[in-house]
Amino acid sequence: MIEIDREKKIHGRQVQITTYDHGKEAVVVEGRLTDNRFTTTYYFSSGESRPPGIVHDLVIRMVVKGPELVIDDIDVDMETVPREDCREILHTLQRVIGMKIRAGFTEKVKSKIGGAKGCTHLVALLLAMAPAAVQGAWSAVARRPVDPAKYSGAALSFLENTCWVWRSDGDLMQETKAKLTKTI
Repeated sequence: MIEIDREKKIHGRQVQITTYDHGKEAVVVEGRLTDNRFTTTYYFSSGESRPPGIVHDLVIRMVVKGPELVIDDIDVDMETVPREDCREILHTLQRVIGMKIRAGFTEKVKSKIGGAKGCTHLVALLLAMAPAAVQGAWSAVARRPVDPAKYSGAALSFLENTCWVWRSDGDLMQETKAKLTKTI
C-alpha cells in the first residue's frame, strides 16, 4: 500500500457536479473545478513567488435537453484564474451548443475547444460533466414511470459498452434488450 504523509500535501483539485430540473425534458448541469495550492510556488518565467491559495475556481452551467442529451445552452464563470488573459476564452464553450452527449463526445470536444483553442481546465470540467449529465438527466426522467417506447433506444445506446456490466455481450445488456423488445 502506498503511504501518504497528509501533512505534506501541495495541491488539491475538487470537482463538484450537480444536476437540477429545468422544465419538461431538460436539466441544468452545473460543474465547478477548484484548484488549491497548499504551499508557496514560483512562476516559471519570472521566478516571482505565489502564496498558497485558490488558483482556479471555474464554473460551467449547461442546459441538456431530451432523451438525445443535446447541449442547448452553456455559460461559464471564471471566478478565480491565475492570469487575467485566461478570461479571453470564456466564449469558447459556446462551440459545444448543439452537441449530443454520446459516444465520441470527448473527441469532438477536444477538436473544437482543446489545446490552444480553449482552456484545459474548462475542457477537463466539461468532460467530467458529461457522464454526470447522463446520470442526472436519467434521474430526472426516472422520477416517474418510464415509457420504454420513448426512452429505451436512447438509454441502451448510452449504456452499451460504457462499463463491464453494460458490455454488449454481458448478461445485463442481453436481459435488458430482451425485456425492452417485449415491451415495445
